[in-house]
Formats: sequence, C-alpha cells, structure tokens
Amino acid sequence: MTRILLAGALLATAATALAQDIATEIKATEAAPGVYMLEGANGFSSNMGLLVGDEHVVLIDDGMAPITADLVATVDELAGSSIDFIVNTHVHGDHVGSNATLAENGAVIFAHDNIRKRLVEAPDPAGGTAGLPVVTFADAVTFHVNGQEAYVFHIAKAHTDGDAAIHFRGANVIVAGDLHFNHLFPFIDLDSGGSVRGFIAGQRRIIEMADEGTVIIPGHGPVANRDDLQAAVDMLVDAEARVEALVLEGKTEEEVLAANPLADYHEAWNWGFITTEIMTSTLYRSLTAE
Repeated sequence: MTRILLAGALLATAATALAQDIATEIKATEAAPGVYMLEGANGFSSNMGLLVGDEHVVLIDDGMAPITADLVATVDELAGSSIDFIVNTHVHGDHVGSNATLAENGAVIFAHDNIRKRLVEAPDPAGGTAGLPVVTFADAVTFHVNGQEAYVFHIAKAHTDGDAAIHFRGANVIVAGDLHFNHLFPFIDLDSGGSVRGFIAGQRRIIEMADEGTVIIPGHGPVANRDDLQAAVDMLVDAEARVEALVLEGKTEEEVLAANPLADYHEAWNWGFITTEIMTSTLYRSLTAE
C-alpha cells in the first residue's frame, strides 16, 4: 500500500541533497509591476512570490535553507532592500526552509494558525524555533503596502490544514502556493490535514477570483493562468471519479492500482515526486477514509 505519510519531508530531504551538487540561482519573472515569481533557475525548490516597492518588501514562501543566500541576493537586487515580511502558504519544508535565517535578519513571519501549531510541534522544516511564524490568522489578513492590497486567505483542508493563498487585487495576481501544481499531479498531504475534496474546493475558489487576465503563481511548475488551473481541477475531478468507480465495486487498493485508472493522464501529469501510482493511492486513501 503506497503511503504519503512522510512525503513532504522526503521531498525536502531529496531537494536538500540535490542542492549540495547544483547551483541554486534564483530566476525572477515579473507577473505584474512590482510583483514577481521567484523559482530555482534550474528547477530546484518551490516557487515563491515577491512584492517590492517604496514601502516594504513582502516575500511569499522562502524555499529551503540551501537557497537562502541566493534568495536574499535576488531580493536585494530586485528590491534594493531586505525582506520585511514573509507569508508562509503552508508548513512544508520546501516553502518555509529559510524562515529562521530570514527572521534572524529581521523579517516578520505571517502564517495561518495551523502552520504555527505544526511548526511548534516540529520546527525543523522552518530551520528551528527561530523560524516560527510570529503573526497568525484564522481566516484572512490583508496587507496594504506599496500601493497594493494583498488579501491573504485560508483554504481549509486542501493541500494541508493550514493553506493560504494571496490575491494581489490591483495587480491581478494570485499566489496559489501548493493549491496549484501547474500541469503536474498535485501532492495532497492527507496526513497533514489535507483532502482531495478540500483541494478541489480551494482551487475552485481561486478560479472564482480570477479572470482571463489573472496571473497565477503556482507552488510548482511554470507561471500559470485561470485556464491552467481549470485544467488541473478538471483532471482531478475526473481522476477522483475514475478511482471512486472502482472503490464502489469493492476493489482493494492493490486492485485499483493494477487497473491503472489514471493511465490517460500519465504522459501529461506524471512527474518524479507524485507519480501516477502515488496519485491513484492518494485518491483511494481519501475516498476510503470518508
């Protein structure tokens, strides 16, 4: 039986090991004036969002510890000043790994209540207790900075139980965190409070906020738009229905995996971390836990 219990930790561990052997240069893509998507230029690490301007520098997620120096250098080049605020979109180490170092350099970390709770219990993904969020929220918080209104809102029981997305309303940019893996099977962390139905609901909520001109910064994959996110929702809804049909026939997880109900999606959506088999197991686990 394929399990995802340690998947987030394994992803962070694998990427950290990889970072020892490759450069961690950061690539910046301007999504709107003053709003950037940051990503490892060689595909390393997760995507991050950045707001720069005359007032403050706001970073959304901060990758893993091995990229911290290059991340700081990139932000300094783009903003001309250091990071003032960090918003964590969820608890995984590939999104909070630079927390401690950046906090020690003066950044104030914001996150959902559940992120802090999980990091208090296990602070290593954030670099230790110095990386704990110091400002938390239950439902939403809004930043009014650099002429932007950045609406940070909680999406319940989706990728994890502490997910947040950020809508730069004036810039028409949404940072989705790991609510969007662009044209990749998503990691839905059932063991950290995530759920398939909640993930789909969260994606649909973001789609409702978007229009045809909205730029969506995914947690992983290239910069996206509303159509890309809709394609991800359509895939996941259909994939769940395919697995559910086999569950209703009384098939075991091993029998469902053998039937390979997601075969049609393998070529376009399979990737190294969430394979077709792992996606199928996640759907099975979610359906049979209800």
